[in-house]
Amino acid sequence: MVGGLQFKGAEPGDRYDVFHTDCPARDMVDHVTSRWGVWVLISLRRNDLRFFELRESIHGISEKMLAQTLRVLVQDALVWRKVEPTTPPQVTYGLTEFGREVSEPLTDLFDLITRRLPPADAPHRSRADD
Repeated sequence: MVGGLQFKGAEPGDRYDVFHTDCPARDMVDHVTSRWGVWVLISLRRNDLRFFELRESIHGISEKMLAQTLRVLVQDALVWRKVEPTTPPQVTYGLTEFGREVSEPLTDLFDLITRRLPPADAPHRSRADD
């Protein structure tokens, strides 16, 4: 530990230590796995979407939270943003190549979960039923 910092810069080919609090990779993991980050990445896997299309695809997200989530995902280079100079401006979002790679296991996870859940109209089972 140098100068009280837990993080040391990674050399090419080195891995970051995400268990240290000041690791930049840890921040990205926090952004990807945040309450809304996961949903944005999964929604954009299907196709590029304009801001309001994205908001409509993620039930329960506010415009403020969507804007904040998109801002950090763009800064992390997971999502790209394209602004068309129209009145009002049309803003479209999509996944970068890195964003596609990161979102793939998330999509697989959600596919696995939804395949394993009982049908929506089935009676709910408690842990005591097992």
